[in-house]
Amino acid sequence: MGSEKGASRKPPKGFVGVKVGIEGEEEQQRFMVPVEYLKHPLFVGLLNEAEREYGFDHPGAVTIPCRVDRFRYVQGIIDRDSSAGRRAQHRQHRGLAYFAGCFRA
Repeated sequence: MGSEKGASRKPPKGFVGVKVGIEGEEEQQRFMVPVEYLKHPLFVGLLNEAEREYGFDHPGAVTIPCRVDRFRYVQGIIDRDSSAGRRAQHRQHRGLAYFAGCFRA
């Protein structure tokens, strides 16, 4: 599912809502992502970055400090990996270099 700008409704079953965007640089957008994303190495990396940026006590929705266009790019990779993973469970992940450009230096 894509983004739902300004939406504050509860995510459907099997999804979690996250806010994406770098404060002060762009308007943050809300995305509904499948719960299965939470175990993907790329999304785990995004969550680790969010924890470094905001800590564990950040109020409200999980906020991913990543440009929206880069998040959509990573989201596409996760979706492709998930589809490929269902077809070939034994395949090893190619590494975390995909999202290296997502985070600020």
